[in-house]
Amino acid sequence: MSELLAGAYLAKGTIGNVGTPGAPIATFSLVVVPSQHSVTGTVVITQAVHGPDSHIVVQVKGRIYSTGFGKFTQVVSLQGQYVQSFPPPAIGSFLADFNAHLAIDNAWNGEGGFAYYQHQIEKVPVASAKKPELV
Repeated sequence: MSELLAGAYLAKGTIGNVGTPGAPIATFSLVVVPSQHSVTGTVVITQAVHGPDSHIVVQVKGRIYSTGFGKFTQVVSLQGQYVQSFPPPAIGSFLADFNAHLAIDNAWNGEGGFAYYQHQIEKVPVASAKKPELV
């Protein structure tokens, strides 16, 4: 059983133009198991604009693979769903999709993008909050 989690670690960071007024920022906290090519965790999307898209929490899962070359040594894909409310005056909510793609180095710095209900953010920085921790 212990081999299943061999090399597991916690990765935290952001996707987006941090410091740009009104820019959506995706903050991630992920458990990475390279031996299984798996990633699971939470992404929180925040935006300094009031409304249904100003704070979204998404449980995600995905895959991680080594590239074997170049500046970006790993690629990551994430998917998840969250409850999206209709903007006023409509009433109700539905399950919306979230996905992200990252091209990163071993310290979880690089570039990527993410998409969620009616938003597509591309070619933004990915920045590690700190050095990945062993789980």
